Amino acid sequence: MKNDIQCCIRVMVLVFVCARLLPANDQIPGAPQSGPILIRGASVHRVDKPTIERGSVLFDGGKIVAVGEQVDAPEGTVVIDAVGKHVYPGLIESMTDLGLREILAVDVSVDSTEGGDRNPNVRSWVAVNPDSELIPVARAGGVLVAHVSPGGNFFRGQTAVMSLDGWTAADMNVLAPAGLSVNWEAVQPRDKDAKEEAKKRDEKLKTLDDWLAEARRYGDARADGTISLATDLRLEALLPVLRRERPIFAEANQQSTIESAVAYAVGQQLSLVIYGGYDAADCADLLKRYDVPVIVGGTYRLPLHRHDDYDAAYTLPTRLKKAGVRFAIGGEGPGYPGGSSNARNLPYHAGNAVAYGLSRDEAIESITLSAADILGVADRLGSITAGKDATLIVCDGDILETETHVTAAYVQGRAVDLTSRHTMLFEKYKKKYEQN
Repeated sequence: MKNDIQCCIRVMVLVFVCARLLPANDQIPGAPQSGPILIRGASVHRVDKPTIERGSVLFDGGKIVAVGEQVDAPEGTVVIDAVGKHVYPGLIESMTDLGLREILAVDVSVDSTEGGDRNPNVRSWVAVNPDSELIPVARAGGVLVAHVSPGGNFFRGQTAVMSLDGWTAADMNVLAPAGLSVNWEAVQPRDKDAKEEAKKRDEKLKTLDDWLAEARRYGDARADGTISLATDLRLEALLPVLRRERPIFAEANQQSTIESAVAYAVGQQLSLVIYGGYDAADCADLLKRYDVPVIVGGTYRLPLHRHDDYDAAYTLPTRLKKAGVRFAIGGEGPGYPGGSSNARNLPYHAGNAVAYGLSRDEAIESITLSAADILGVADRLGSITAGKDATLIVCDGDILETETHVTAAYVQGRAVDLTSRHTMLFEKYKKKYEQN
């Protein structure tokens, strides 16, 4: 027994010593902006207004102060010569589990899903890991803001808009809760027997009706104050949705599922956003009538139906644009195999849509201002506009092109470290070949 204890002590000491000797690889969050910064001479993609081909952006105190062809630099301003470069708003990944999931095959690194199918009380933002190795990789691709959603079978939980820089999850919080994530596919059970399928759907919806009615009664009783009620966290989480203060983000891809989600939201007087939306163009009239926006679940998808054109997913943003449906382009959200590790590919999903009919300006808007508008943060993010947060990126080319590199990034005026696991491995193996 004594030998076992001594052995354990030696192992603990060895681990401690090794930890002290290992270099720290985590990126240090940016320090608060200490003085005005002027980016001069770049192509400024304002998004809400035409691009200034040779313009300047001045920001101070974490906010954009001025944008134009000629902007005077106050005394003490740090001036950055960006001639030949491009400035964009920080890209917004509009549906992801970034920060909740590290390695899908390693259970202890996944904190994106709770057991059961009714978890509206789950708060995604408290579980976000600010030290995730995937966050710097996403930032290097220009993604500075993410709409983080938990996964799950049905009522997944509350989502949050998070900036991708900060010491803690609280530092990163932009808007929480942003809405309630629901897997509406669970309401449409697939069955070979159409009558049996309809029966199962009706039973599911009846159960949901009863639950929402209970939440309304609970909310009324709490507001009245005459009845003493024990706090029910699940029902509390439903109240902002029932009051239309926050939307439901319903994952739905097939036409029948999208139509079911819209019909239910209209009947219950709920705000709705469709995520995934593969068949959304086939429901365009319905979506327009009730002003239901769509977060396209990426363009790099295989056809969902056997009769689909091979490029159905590629052309979806263009078809939605032509139909007048509000949309943003997202990547692989909760439940998708790649998920958080592929947040870095967001601009290429938009770029793929350009190859299939969307204009470049529309594609940029779909991953910046449109996303901010759908998520409820357009007053702070999504365009390079005086008064908004200085969350922006500087690139050496078109951000939609794979050859382009992000050369600088700022989150609320804080300069962001653009190194990542990828860049560190690149430098490591570059040394190997230099030594040979």
